[in-house]
Amino acid sequence: QVQLVESGGGLVQPGGSLRLSCAASGRLVSINGMGWYRQAPGKQRELVATITSGGSTNYADSVKGRFSISRDNAKNMVYLQMNSLKPEDTAVYYCNADPLVVVNGIFRYLEVWGQGTLVTVSS
Repeated sequence: QVQLVESGGGLVQPGGSLRLSCAASGRLVSINGMGWYRQAPGKQRELVATITSGGSTNYADSVKGRFSISRDNAKNMVYLQMNSLKPEDTAVYYCNADPLVVVNGIFRYLEVWGQGTLVTVSS
């Protein structure tokens, strides 16, 4: 019913930058929270950054000062600007959103995940 598609991953050298994008599509009314998570090989998925519909943000300590999350509510998109990338930032990055949908005439929030995009930081 609602899909998330990430883009922007790739290979970058340490100290470099990347910008991830995530587009939400489908039969949705609006989107509450949106965010980015990541999963490195052999590790659990972890929160990177979140943003509310009003623009309030939250970051993992490991990315504060280097990453910036933003969103475009009109386009149902969320972005993650990643600067000063480190090898330990290497992971699959997943977009997450809480869209409001109508199911059988009832409004309800879903939790939706994208398929992930790989970010590799290596020289």
